[in-house]
Amino acid sequence: MRNIVRLSLFCILLILASFSSLEPNQYKIKKVVINAGHGGKDPGTMGKFSKEKDVVLKVALELESLIKKYLPDVEVVMTRRTDKYMELHQIAAVANKSNADLFISIHCNANPNKKIVGSETYVMGLTKSAGNLEVAKRENSVILMEDDHKTKYEGFDPNSTQSHILFSLYQNAFSQNSLNLAERIENQFKNRVGRISRGVKQAGFLVLWRTSMPSVLVELGFLSNPQEERDLNDELKQTYFASAIFRAFRDYKEDLESMN
Repeated sequence: MRNIVRLSLFCILLILASFSSLEPNQYKIKKVVINAGHGGKDPGTMGKFSKEKDVVLKVALELESLIKKYLPDVEVVMTRRTDKYMELHQIAAVANKSNADLFISIHCNANPNKKIVGSETYVMGLTKSAGNLEVAKRENSVILMEDDHKTKYEGFDPNSTQSHILFSLYQNAFSQNSLNLAERIENQFKNRVGRISRGVKQAGFLVLWRTSMPSVLVELGFLSNPQEERDLNDELKQTYFASAIFRAFRDYKEDLESMN
């Protein structure tokens, strides 16, 4: 019996010793998925002389370039690099299958009131205003281009207000980190780029719902506003927009990793 007790104690000491020699688990942001909204047969919102799908692709590619240059330890996955159409569930699948740590979807906005300007960054959550609802309806309506969309999205109707309200009650498990990044993006737009920021908002976006990681949807500005459309198509300002998102991502990454 004594030999058994001694052996058991010896085994316990070996196990404890092995645990003490382990390095602490270090959380790292290793992979980010960047989605340029729309593409191909889906132009997105339209300005007088430009299309959302073209503007956001340029900003997305610039963002990829900045991350690769200044954060070489981060792998960047692009959902598209060309004028390519992808269904919403396919976009989310790219992020999920790649086991990404973050998902950033880039878009341009529109409003019947052509005087409205400014950036907005959305996270998955409760639709709190009619304006947020209309943005979500417009972005989600692209599923109508897909075959058998009712089956793919569990009967979700992008034209139904009730459907959006019920759907937006879903709370993303990663909401706090998503909000953290969204706030940093809007702060960069406002304080570093000099943009009018319309703030961080919540709404029920299908593409965010499907992703299993912190996720944001960035509305760069309004193509429906003539001056803002010119700004959104200006190459230098596109670089500024990408730089703002990059700095927000960099600070978000440093903040999370410093908590290890």
